[in-house]
Amino acid sequence: MRGQIALPAPLAEFPWRVVIPLTLLVAFGAMVLHSAAGGSMSPYADSHLIRFAVFLVVALVMARFPEDFVRLMAIPAYIIILVLLMAVEAVGQLGGGSQRWLELGFMRLQPSELMKPGIVLIIAAFYHMLPVGMISSWRALLVPLGLIAMPMGLVLLQPDLGTSLAIGFGGVVVMFLAGVPDKWFIGGGIAAVILAPIAYFFGLQPYQQQRVLTFLDPASDPQGTGYHIIQSKIAIGSGGLSGKGFGEGSQSQLDYLPEPHTDFVFATMAEEWGLIGGLFVLLVFGIVLRWGLIIARDAQTRFARLLAGGMTATIFFYVAVNLMMVMGLAPVVGIPLPFMSHGGSSMMTNMICVGVLMMVERWNRQTSS
Repeated sequence: MRGQIALPAPLAEFPWRVVIPLTLLVAFGAMVLHSAAGGSMSPYADSHLIRFAVFLVVALVMARFPEDFVRLMAIPAYIIILVLLMAVEAVGQLGGGSQRWLELGFMRLQPSELMKPGIVLIIAAFYHMLPVGMISSWRALLVPLGLIAMPMGLVLLQPDLGTSLAIGFGGVVVMFLAGVPDKWFIGGGIAAVILAPIAYFFGLQPYQQQRVLTFLDPASDPQGTGYHIIQSKIAIGSGGLSGKGFGEGSQSQLDYLPEPHTDFVFATMAEEWGLIGGLFVLLVFGIVLRWGLIIARDAQTRFARLLAGGMTATIFFYVAVNLMMVMGLAPVVGIPLPFMSHGGSSMMTNMICVGVLMMVERWNRQTSS
């Protein structure tokens, strides 16, 4: 058409729709981390930006992988991550009362984070190989449940309840998208309600049991286990419409708010930027999640559709649980806010999910062209 400008192929294919909103969100997160550090780029904001830049390059490289190669790597990737989880139990490093990391010299790796996208990959590959007519069979249920149960059990031993729930959520979402009969999900929900008291008394660590009690009644121990959530609510509520101003949050600046740069970064932001800042964060997450759902909808193969849907669900789990946690709507389980909280493991996991979505988007373009 006359007057139409044709962009060079690399620019036309670049995933601007997600890179631009993510960059804005990460930059905003760096401003919040700058404030949480008392007005300094070090040690949080600068490393946050560097990690995003590094993992963005990783995501863009992942976007070039062909579908056949990714399907082929599903089983080896799952096995390697499972072996790493076993290695954590044998030689893992302790931190914060948990044994979750492998010290590799050049980096500190948390294998459980890799299993979040890994479980989505292996179950998507399983259902791709499973004949459609067998979706109602026991094999369609028991094999994925076994694949989910093994890493969940290893992660619970660390102990890390939040990550184990994230692994289970991603796997179950892929099962649902694959068309597993609803009756099994309903039956599983009923069984979960029945077994919840048993799991509480015999499956959870004492500190995890206390988190549940604190969630139900934070005011019962305002100077102890309820302190985090009470201070978080105060910080969010005191921000009002437009916040107290950049660097002016009393809860974080005066160290009333615990973990203002990780789990409770949203509370730090809300105190200084108010409802307007909160709506901006929600808008960007909405854009990213909508992008992921569109990619899953447009996928041309069963594997691609399940893979994109599962990765989108994994990002959603991070966002939903963290926001509910800081507002007192869920127990504190140590789930950071994607692209805003300081932490290399969280950034790695979520950028892997974004990289996979970029990859599926490229497959969609190739199929439709």
